Amino acid sequence: MRILVTGGAGFIGSNFVNDTVRDRPGIEVTVLDALTYAGSQTSLSSVRDSANFVEGDITDADLVNTLISESDAVVHFAAESHNDNSLADPGPFVQTNVIGTYTLLQAVREHGVRYHHVSTDEVYGDLELDDPAKFTEHTPYNPSSPYSSTKAASDMLVRAWVRSFGVQATLSNCSNNYGPYQHIEKFIPRQITNILAGARPKLYGAGKNVRDWIHVEDHNSAVWRILESGEIGRTYLIGADGELDNLSVVRMILELMGKDPDDFDHVTDRAGHDLRYAIDSSTLRNELGWRPRYTNFREGLQATIDWYRDNCSWWEDGKVAVEARYQSQGA
Repeated sequence: MRILVTGGAGFIGSNFVNDTVRDRPGIEVTVLDALTYAGSQTSLSSVRDSANFVEGDITDADLVNTLISESDAVVHFAAESHNDNSLADPGPFVQTNVIGTYTLLQAVREHGVRYHHVSTDEVYGDLELDDPAKFTEHTPYNPSSPYSSTKAASDMLVRAWVRSFGVQATLSNCSNNYGPYQHIEKFIPRQITNILAGARPKLYGAGKNVRDWIHVEDHNSAVWRILESGEIGRTYLIGADGELDNLSVVRMILELMGKDPDDFDHVTDRAGHDLRYAIDSSTLRNELGWRPRYTNFREGLQATIDWYRDNCSWWEDGKVAVEARYQSQGA
């Protein structure tokens, strides 16, 4: 089987590629990645001799068409994904998330290639903090940022290409991932690397916002389950029952790293900051038999802290620039 992984040098994509090469020796993997600031070939160093790497943009129709014509399946991870960046400049999000997805869909349509589309629970908007409800496959879309609105648009394109043109596609919307190789601009690795660099963690507002955390390995095992057994045209929600407010996450990181749990700074809250995400993954579990491995967030977080501590060379060079950008935004 020949599989094309877009965004395979990014956080979730690189973990998917590393896991696939390690666990599925019969799979021939090609990575397509534009190597923006959020992607790094060093995240694929362990599979350099086993996976094919192509530097390029998913909006390049000729390149995409060639690569997909040589593939049996596409897993589409490539995306602009940082909310703060989407508020500062929405343009790249429209280009990559919408036009890029359109370009891929046209190519898989032409060549009859199986396609899996990776998306986010942020397309559903947010839930009230005291609301017992969770997102399901039938929750109406209500995106609240340029990032989530462009991901919502890409999801709708996939659904339309399935219905209108018979594209063999599935979709998944996942809760917040954490784990190795996540860019240090993101919430959990930013706090971990701040502490490792001798700085205090930063917390938006009061930290009451709730996220539903899932380890990246669990996300990717679910993607494989959907790719192999999912029903064409269906959307599957991926989650590991990991709801936790941001304040608790910061305090847990500090505690696990031997610091005072209150040794952090509050910063001005993000504009339009979604209150709560929560995933109902019962369809994935009941119909496809998937189960997460990391059911204890504390254990998964400790493993993530250990990875960043043991791989300082992966993130140290970019730390100063990331914090300077945050400081300029008052965050």
